[in-house]
Amino acid sequence: MTVQNRVRRMAGVGTVPPMPEVCSEGSPDAGERYVEPEDPDGYFGEEVAAQYDDPSSDMFAPEAVEPVVELIAGLAAEHGGGSGALEFGIGTGRIALPLARRGVPVHGIDMSRAMVERLRAKPGGADIGVGIGDFATTRVDGDDFTVAYLVFNTINNLTTQDAQVDCFCNAAAHLVTGGCFVIEVGVPDLRRLPPGQNVVPFHVGPTRLGFDEYDVATQGMRSHHVWDVDGRKVHRSIPFRYVWPAELDLMARLAGMRLRDRWAGWNGEPFTSDSTSHVSVWEKTA
Repeated sequence: MTVQNRVRRMAGVGTVPPMPEVCSEGSPDAGERYVEPEDPDGYFGEEVAAQYDDPSSDMFAPEAVEPVVELIAGLAAEHGGGSGALEFGIGTGRIALPLARRGVPVHGIDMSRAMVERLRAKPGGADIGVGIGDFATTRVDGDDFTVAYLVFNTINNLTTQDAQVDCFCNAAAHLVTGGCFVIEVGVPDLRRLPPGQNVVPFHVGPTRLGFDEYDVATQGMRSHHVWDVDGRKVHRSIPFRYVWPAELDLMARLAGMRLRDRWAGWNGEPFTSDSTSHVSVWEKTA
């Protein structure tokens, strides 16, 4: 039996409880649940947006983009298509634009006006409706999307557990029954932390250093980037909250969803104890 089949079988065991109070209208105000960055564009303001679309980056390669579009397009076509696909953290349209070219109606949510401006400047970008705001709580018109999705570790940009739960609730509120919420995110890399160490490098080069700083007590993480620009050191850091697969599954249950599939990548690679990332699909049950 394949890993995918085992996941499907486990996901069908038992029943998922009705939508709990955590996703009700009476839940605490988002402003009381977590703190947003002071910049209205979050951590992806003009300086980051101006450099984000790097065609030499692996994330923009066709072999990285096409499997994502293929899976999301397939899920969007289920249940009659509805309002189509909703991307949380749509950014500059790396996935949304090729998905729209496939004929899938696409909407998005993003906090960064600077990123969305670059989306709208691209061919077809002005035709994609985007709600400006935090994707954990911002609503767009429609509650009949057949798929909502959140790629490239973006769930970690929500830096509290409450915010991540709110994100699942928000996805469920936009989906038809049977619709799917898809997340791509890395598995926390704590096995690389020896006792007493809280930093893991992810890039070491002559002109750039990158390292992640962990706080295992709070599941907090801060990515640090240091560049040499004309002999001057430039430092930028962004906070994240890492999250475990099982924790995401519980968040999904709180929002009235259950696990449908989980793979190690967009091409359906089996998810194992050695996987460094996962693509998970949860289905709204009611």
